[in-house]
Amino acid sequence: MRALLPTGDPRTLTEPGEVDAPAPRADEALIKVTDFSLNRADFLLLNSPSSTYRPGIDAAGVVVEAASDGSGPAAGSRVVLHLPGGGAGAEYVAAAADRLAAIPDGVDSATASTLPLAGLVARRMLALAGPLQGRRILATGVGGGVGQLLIQLAVAEGAKITAVAADGQPTAHMAALGAEIALDIETVGGEPFDLVLESVGGELGSRAAYALRPGGQYVWFGQASGDPISLDFFRLLQGGTSLTLRHFVYSDGDSDGSRDAEDMAALLALASRGELRVEIGQRGDFSSAGPMLKEMSAGRLRGKAVVSIG
Repeated sequence: MRALLPTGDPRTLTEPGEVDAPAPRADEALIKVTDFSLNRADFLLLNSPSSTYRPGIDAAGVVVEAASDGSGPAAGSRVVLHLPGGGAGAEYVAAAADRLAAIPDGVDSATASTLPLAGLVARRMLALAGPLQGRRILATGVGGGVGQLLIQLAVAEGAKITAVAADGQPTAHMAALGAEIALDIETVGGEPFDLVLESVGGELGSRAAYALRPGGQYVWFGQASGDPISLDFFRLLQGGTSLTLRHFVYSDGDSDGSRDAEDMAALLALASRGELRVEIGQRGDFSSAGPMLKEMSAGRLRGKAVVSIG
């Protein structure tokens, strides 16, 4: 069968090739993939000459063989799947029931394929932050797939969210979803923030901490710039800013993925009711995956990127 394979060359990242079809275990369904989405994690895992990683963490398709132990969706069901170890960028994949969720009517397969990783990160991170009604949130690095879902979920829960964007970065889609846009963190006005959601690192991520109110919460979930944050204890002390710093990993407490099906079903239900929208910035085939990943890594991709098979 056809699959997306690593090239070992950071200039191209991926290429289509032939691999053996999967042999499902008793608790796994065999799924014919129609669409899979690309994530920044795919780029990071591929961007090495020695990489053997097969891209594709999230996909949508149709069950062609149900699990022989009777678990999971029946043959013919449309499903979305989440494979944290990759490999979903292929014509067929095998996945266990706790990594699958049925796609409701009214949600197309391409849209469904964008929801798992980005949606799980956004949903679980906001749950970690606690009640959001009336809280002020400052978020960095939220122009992509995680960000557009995070903004919508936060606004729906009554939060006011300000997104810090780099000069030249697309921002209209973030504003349309309900975020205020700031191009310079130093010019952000109003009261200090209750919560910072930070995924850029470097100078921006470091400066974001000083925008918190005393006792505020700083949730760190990425380092897109490649540079670490640094916090000045004495500056925080002089400013009267105490804070809680939390490193967020979406799989914390769920290493076996047992919550994935439930959380994906909740995200799909919101999408089916029109309460959660996903913008797909680029679509393509196997040969388009490498260029789309490079656009994503450079911050030039608005929304999600989806590869369609067939």
